[in-house]
Amino acid sequence: QVQLVESGGGLMQAGGSLRLSCAASGRTGSMYTMGWFRQAPGKEREFVAVIMWNGTNGGYQYYADSVKGRFTISRDNAKNTMYLQMNSLKPEDTAVYYCAFDRSVAVKTTTSAYDYWGQGTQVTVSS
Repeated sequence: QVQLVESGGGLMQAGGSLRLSCAASGRTGSMYTMGWFRQAPGKEREFVAVIMWNGTNGGYQYYADSVKGRFTISRDNAKNTMYLQMNSLKPEDTAVYYCAFDRSVAVKTTTSAYDYWGQGTQVTVSS
């Protein structure tokens, strides 16, 4: 089992920045894919960014077009923590943000591709 706990959400004005964290615990192993998704009210959960680690090298990142150039995904293996640095925030970034984990290594952009999820953290961007 893997447990994921997100933190760092909050209220921010448009143009501001926030950094989300996702702390992983349990049997994470040395090879994995971790992703960020978000869900706005009345909408489906959508892919934001993903990062992969194959045990020897990694850190390969992939982003949704809507956040490319503004958001940066990263991970600290020593701390078992993944981050999402969000800059130039827009009101349309308002959503609950979820982190997800899977033990296989691939570019995973769909919710069904992940086995483990965090509880989510609210991000609200005011105009």
